[in-house]
Amino acid sequence: MSDSRTKFYLDKQNAKWKGVCSGVADYTGIEVIWVRIAMILLTLAGGFPWTLIAYALVAWMAEAKPINLYQDRDDQKFWQGVRSNPTRSTAEVRSKLRDVDRRLADIELHYTSRNSALANEIDSLR
Repeated sequence: MSDSRTKFYLDKQNAKWKGVCSGVADYTGIEVIWVRIAMILLTLAGGFPWTLIAYALVAWMAEAKPINLYQDRDDQKFWQGVRSNPTRSTAEVRSKLRDVDRRLADIELHYTSRNSALANEIDSLR
């Protein structure tokens, strides 16, 4: 499933024409309006035949995005981060796991250590 989440898809649900710009926006995490504006500006700035040819090729070659690809908005943001910088995403996951491991070690230490103050109070009550 993770391979399908890191793959480029056409986003037909947010598409204006074929879903290429909305697919690029979904893949990169950039707002779709900025991708569309960049496409128009690039076409008008001298890339006229090539941008349309590239658009048509991507629309022809790419698959449509599955409906339930992401669980929720956080899942979508996570996978966009993985696509943009996998090393950083791995470091973030390791950091979170290190933090959880440290907290579990603190809990374990608390429950397994001998609390001498409590033991003295119990002994004094006997």
